[in-house]
Amino acid sequence: MGLRFLNRTMVPWLGAATIVFASGCSDAVQMTQETTTGGVVTYLFKQDRGGPMGSPHRRDALRMIEKKCPEGYTVVRDGEVKGYASMSSVEGEEGDITGRRWGIQFRCK
Repeated sequence: MGLRFLNRTMVPWLGAATIVFASGCSDAVQMTQETTTGGVVTYLFKQDRGGPMGSPHRRDALRMIEKKCPEGYTVVRDGEVKGYASMSSVEGEEGDITGRRWGIQFRCK
């Protein structure tokens, strides 16, 4: 069940995630928000290569969640988060979106 993250309840973590993406970080899987009881993990995916569910990075994202929550976890919501853009080396040209990210918000049991 994919939910859009672009709603008001998700603005605090989305803002933090956007800052991480804009900084040029190239990590395919990232814990973009972490609390003592859960967090948000995001990962890169390509629509033409299986989409978010077929991404090889999804497995790593789930491992990261399992490491954080050894007693199990519940997915609160998941969906695409705003991607990041590259910087163009040509003056006056805008960067292209270079990656799409999927986010999984989870709560430890």
